[in-house]
Amino acid sequence: MKVLILGSAGGIGKKLSEDLSNASSDIYLGYHTNPVDSIYKSKKIDATSFEEVENFIQCGKEELGEVDAIVNLPGNLILKPAHLSTEDEFYNTIDINLKSAFGVVRAAGKLLDNCSIVLMSTAAASIGLSNHELISSAKAGVEGLAKSAAKTYARKNIRVNTVSPGLIDTPLSKKITENPIVLKASIKMLAAEKIGEPKQISNMIRFLIDPGNDWITGQNFIVDGGLSSTK
Repeated sequence: MKVLILGSAGGIGKKLSEDLSNASSDIYLGYHTNPVDSIYKSKKIDATSFEEVENFIQCGKEELGEVDAIVNLPGNLILKPAHLSTEDEFYNTIDINLKSAFGVVRAAGKLLDNCSIVLMSTAAASIGLSNHELISSAKAGVEGLAKSAAKTYARKNIRVNTVSPGLIDTPLSKKITENPIVLKASIKMLAAEKIGEPKQISNMIRFLIDPGNDWITGQNFIVDGGLSSTK
């Protein structure tokens, strides 16, 4: 498979890149600040810029010869109630999470056919968690985008799905995982009684981009250790 990954320097991105590479897929990676392993073909990119995202996808298409799948992973996590959130924090969260996803769909609609797109949401967008107003607002938009885009671009054989992780052990979740009290309370909310690992999200993404699963589109897949079933 020929796969483009944006936001590849994070915990999930690194694991997905490793898993795809081990499965003999050709990958082209986009990163923002932290360069990825030099063994991979990559390009520095601002995922919040429509122009740069379109250029990245065009470069990836030229580099790999074709594109079978695009995975959009950029994200941030600001945990605070709405009344304490600033306008800058709101727009920053929207840009990193929703605008980056919209940019991928926009560019793919112009440049590609016969492709699977996976966008990242969050379990918090579906169930409601305290102090998650910023990220939930942005990711709910991503889910709506995926459903509409799946319908719009079906004529080009482009599938669009979202994956909604719960608490995953990545650098993005350090505010939770490095606080023993908060971590213990978070684990108590999970039916699985443990936090997730990047490999579990990588497994779901690889399932969705597999050509054998080409009847799946416009869907949201929650991978949260049972959080949504116990809330």
